[in-house]
Amino acid sequence: MMLTFASCTSNALRGEKSIKIDELPDIDVPGVYYEIFVGGFSDSDEDGTGDLKGIINRINYLNDGDPLSGKSLGIEGIWLMPIMQAGSYHKYDVIDYYSIDLNYGTMEDFEQLISVCDTKGIDVIIDLVLNHTSEYNRWFLDLKNAIKEGDKDNKYMDWYSITTDSSKGWHKLAVDPDGVQYYYEGNFSPSMPELNMDNQKVLDEIENIAKFWLEKGVKGFRLDAVKYVYLNNDTRNIEFWKWFADTCKKYDEDVFLVGENWSSTTSIYEYYEALDCFDFDMAGSGGDVALTVNGIFNLNDYVRNICRYKENVEISNPDAVLKPFISNHDMDRCAGYLSVKENRMHMAANLYILTSGNPFMYYGEEIGVYGSRATSSTDANRRLAMLWGDKDTVQDPPGTTFPAERQINGTVKQQIRQSNSLYTYYKKLIALRKANPEIAVGDYTPLKFEGYNLFGGFLAQYENVTKGVFHNLSDEPITIDLSEYTEISFNAISGYIGQGRARLNGTILTLDGLTSVILK
Repeated sequence: MMLTFASCTSNALRGEKSIKIDELPDIDVPGVYYEIFVGGFSDSDEDGTGDLKGIINRINYLNDGDPLSGKSLGIEGIWLMPIMQAGSYHKYDVIDYYSIDLNYGTMEDFEQLISVCDTKGIDVIIDLVLNHTSEYNRWFLDLKNAIKEGDKDNKYMDWYSITTDSSKGWHKLAVDPDGVQYYYEGNFSPSMPELNMDNQKVLDEIENIAKFWLEKGVKGFRLDAVKYVYLNNDTRNIEFWKWFADTCKKYDEDVFLVGENWSSTTSIYEYYEALDCFDFDMAGSGGDVALTVNGIFNLNDYVRNICRYKENVEISNPDAVLKPFISNHDMDRCAGYLSVKENRMHMAANLYILTSGNPFMYYGEEIGVYGSRATSSTDANRRLAMLWGDKDTVQDPPGTTFPAERQINGTVKQQIRQSNSLYTYYKKLIALRKANPEIAVGDYTPLKFEGYNLFGGFLAQYENVTKGVFHNLSDEPITIDLSEYTEISFNAISGYIGQGRARLNGTILTLDGLTSVILK
């Protein structure tokens, strides 16, 4: 969903607990999305597992429906990790594509969540896992039984990638009455058999699934592992996702699709021909944001990279909307490598949220939740329970080994009361972004500041308005004559956020350390 906002009063970004916005301009702005692992977010029925009603109960935390109130994060979209009946806690192995997992609630709960989100101006997208199913999916169970019974006319005989060729190294499936051993493809796990996308009946079923959820009110889908539909064949994968996008648009012309392509940037550019993708180069401990904020990567190089990435994506698809992020459910929590105490987390948030497109936050990022695999081989450590600090009974997922005592950044209850907390910072940052829609939708021009490693910025132009976004990652103030780097004349500060202040005197900008500013 696109929301309209205008310029924000500078006082809103100088420490007040509430955020004030003067007026709402007539510009559509791609919203900030919030990724939720439902089982770890909020528990409504005290069984220890987060559920859909828990999200409903916390909706005003995300967005209270009033963009002028300053009392919520200002989230405009929610990505729900898999919610369908599945065989695991993470639910990336779907048993029934037309259901809600019993641990999360009922279809009526989901419909209520959609309704509540509609009233708050929040779009909902759901994880859709299409390249594989659960081994307990009825389709796969019927396939296995058909082989055992020699029923070669069974409709499911051609629903999965199967073979009798043992040389492929696939997983054993079943033996038919003639003693022939069948094998199936399972690229992620033996418990996750791969569907056969060359079967038109499978494609018809996928269309029915997409139609079902779009008619339930979801805005679209986060698409899991988009490069694994046809393993090691990007050309066929892209063709498949073009088909899927066109299919979804039959039911919603503005459907929201974003793919997970954990690959090189070059590969991501190619997949943008079919659908928007997450910017994986930006994320993780070795991503551009972390390397820049931690002083390993030159800030000017970071700016050049985000501008070049945007340009190349738009060559692939002029209608693309970027999807920046710094962490998700498959990565160690960013508070572990972006120091909250040293304000590195704050500046990392500035670098990716003050960029083009739909930024994606991972639940708990805004309060500095920790979580890492470390020496453990469990992603459960990256999907820990949200730290509300009240009577919420949500617990960590099965398999967790992360020590609770390492959570040292505080809870929502603590941070929501503090004007200088990370939570309050994120709230102000999202408001600042809303107040300057040119950053989200404009054309970018990088500026090169020779001799500066920790100062940099770019121009964002939309229609007849140009904004300048500048960051100071150093600990000390920087004073610079902008006329030496751009012909654009700035006449005012639109807003700033960080550990200090910004001052503009003619063409001379003074920006305190660990602070970002937007000029107009």
